[in-house]
Amino acid sequence: MADLTVTLTESLTLNNYNINGTNTKVISGINEADKRTVTVTTAEVVIATFSAAVASAGHYIASSVRYIRFTNLDGTNFVTLTFRNQDNDEVALKLDAGQSFIWNGDNANGMTAVMNATQDADAASSANFGSLTNIQADADTASCKLEVLVATV
Repeated sequence: MADLTVTLTESLTLNNYNINGTNTKVISGINEADKRTVTVTTAEVVIATFSAAVASAGHYIASSVRYIRFTNLDGTNFVTLTFRNQDNDEVALKLDAGQSFIWNGDNANGMTAVMNATQDADAASSANFGSLTNIQADADTASCKLEVLVATV
């Protein structure tokens, strides 16, 4: 087992005033990490799936996932990431050229009961959270390289 240390650092000087920040999260007990670069085309495709079943290439045990990072390696085009839960709730996020998106799993339960995407005013209620089942991606104008890192316990 290993510790995954994630450090986010902002460095900004605005009007001769330093507005800096560093935050570190240590995720203990990591047993496996899957880092890959995928080509995302303009046709939406599933890039990762999650369930209680045995893990395999591109498929992860939802309760074991503690960290997911996406980095759009393209210099021009954006990628749309679409997250779907067991209730078929979906949320789509724009990941612009050169940007990264991090989704930390629940500290104890990974990607189980972590997402709700309804228009209901009570969408944030933990009683409504569903488990992540898949992540889809598609590129805006032309194919993009997307780096994906998934760490599991």
